[in-house]
Amino acid sequence: MSKIDIAVVDYGMGNLRSVSKALEHVAPGKNVAVTSNPDEVASAERVVFPGQGAMPDCIRELDARGLRAAVMDAAKHKPFLGICIGLQMLFEHSEEGNAAGLGLFKGNVKRFAAVDMFDNQGGDKLKVPHMGWNQVYQVCATGSQPHVLWQGIEDGARFYYVHSYYVQPENESIISGYSNYPKRFTCAIAKDNLFAVQFHPEKSANAGLQLLSNFVNWSPKSP
Repeated sequence: MSKIDIAVVDYGMGNLRSVSKALEHVAPGKNVAVTSNPDEVASAERVVFPGQGAMPDCIRELDARGLRAAVMDAAKHKPFLGICIGLQMLFEHSEEGNAAGLGLFKGNVKRFAAVDMFDNQGGDKLKVPHMGWNQVYQVCATGSQPHVLWQGIEDGARFYYVHSYYVQPENESIISGYSNYPKRFTCAIAKDNLFAVQFHPEKSANAGLQLLSNFVNWSPKSP
């Protein structure tokens, strides 16, 4: 078996072709593999954890393929990028189906509240799911620089979203980005070797490709 540089975790939820193609585009010399094999995930140099669908279904399918342990280990020990529900699953609990997540981070996954879904300017009703382009604002600790995965990306750059739920971390120090819809919500987290986003970088034109390129070239310090 050839060495896998970047494993895209396939647990049967979502079309992963756009993710793998975007990674191949920014890393033409790397072996990018879409895999549901826990051993391949465990041996890969980097891991991307995407997904679409309902949280209960995603957790069930992840466990059915025996991928939980490999994903948990990768999230703790190697360059790891979560995308969309691959961000949400890292937390303790989701309102979607009253489902337990992987619990790597304390906090909950919340649904956009109907009472809040009105535009701040004109008062127009906003739709759920939140679908389309939205600005992403980078967060960094006082006196520090933005996370290395934001390198070359303008603060306030637009990324593409499709979601009805968002993460609410208990520890705000892990928040690395936010958007407004209409209130502020966390759209990116970072800790040690892990970075995870609510938006879809693979569908976000140049800004998304830059983030993926930054991930491919990222050498995080060991936790």
